[in-house]
Amino acid sequence: MDRKISPEIIKQRRKHIAIRLGSITAAVVLAVIFGSRAFNPAIRETSLTIREVDRGDIDIAVRCGGTLAPLMEEIISAPINSRILEVYKNAGEQVEHGEPVMKLELAEIETQYHQKLDEREIMASKLMQLRINSENSISELVMQQQVGGMQLRQFESELEGERHLHRLGAGTADKIRQAELAYEESKLRLEQLEQRIANERKNAEAELRVHELELSIIEKTIEEYARLMDEARITSPRDATLTFINTQIGLQVAKGERLAVIADLSRFKIEAEIAGHHRSKLQYGGRVMICLADGEQLPGTIFNINPAVTNGVIGFTAVPDDPDHPGLASGIKLDVDVVHGKRQDVLRLPPGKWYSFGRGDYIVWVVRNGKAEKRRIRTGDSSADHVEIIDGLALGDRVIINDMENYENRKSIKIK
Repeated sequence: MDRKISPEIIKQRRKHIAIRLGSITAAVVLAVIFGSRAFNPAIRETSLTIREVDRGDIDIAVRCGGTLAPLMEEIISAPINSRILEVYKNAGEQVEHGEPVMKLELAEIETQYHQKLDEREIMASKLMQLRINSENSISELVMQQQVGGMQLRQFESELEGERHLHRLGAGTADKIRQAELAYEESKLRLEQLEQRIANERKNAEAELRVHELELSIIEKTIEEYARLMDEARITSPRDATLTFINTQIGLQVAKGERLAVIADLSRFKIEAEIAGHHRSKLQYGGRVMICLADGEQLPGTIFNINPAVTNGVIGFTAVPDDPDHPGLASGIKLDVDVVHGKRQDVLRLPPGKWYSFGRGDYIVWVVRNGKAEKRRIRTGDSSADHVEIIDGLALGDRVIINDMENYENRKSIKIK
């Protein structure tokens, strides 16, 4: 048989149920509060990089990559086939103009040099002997010419005498003919002798010229050997830093092989490559902006452009306006912006993590009334400092430009 529950017990049970319902309700409220905070996080404004959209000019540029190299770099090559005998310097050391850095073996070229010296002496002696012999031969012929001239004048005198006697009736026609014959014969011999002298002089000049050319060739060969021996004593062509040197003593090196490299490490240039379809944007004397590692923009000038496109890219060289800037160092890879135009009085925004350097549509976070919201925008031309805003933003809009990748699945974020 059922018992009747007492009022006290009923009251106590109701009290326990009320407490339990209150606890559940409080837990639900707290869960809603903390859950909303977890799913709608707030970010402190001080942790963000926010920039306003403004209006101004933009230097239009195309970004490419480059590598810093010494402004002056010179390769020292082997002037002859030889062997490394001694090395006096190590890479990284400072060298002065004319200071020895290496010694090559010169035994073979020195032997050839002395052989050519001997050949020069022999050729010079032969040339002198030929000149003396030619002068003696021509002198003998000249003397014979003088004698022939005297004989010709004698025969001419005899011919005139016979003609005079014939006019007086004391001479005969036969004697006149004999005198004329002797005169003509002497005249022909003298003419032949004069022609012979002229031919001898021409032959002597030609033969002397041949020997002089041979001697000149030997002289030039000697000068070349002397130059090669001087260059084989490897010295620094200027004050610089030795960035490379072959230290393998005893190694055989071929003519033209690289032995050492010197460079002026106080001044730099940047060797860059840009896509071939941007060739028209490169101009001699054109401007570039070199992006240093700390974010500084260093202006520079293009002074060399490769004429050909290789593997889809074209190389060019630029010199910073401040080539000895402390932020420059050999071998560092940097971004380079090639400036090729200007846009005036446009809406602009500094580039940041949101921008990948190119025209098109982008998603940015715009801060307004304590909240950041996603917005799709369209960009135009760009420079190292600004991006042209074509659509999606207005003058004065505040935009987060640092990395927001962790919030890409959110539509809005509270800003504290």
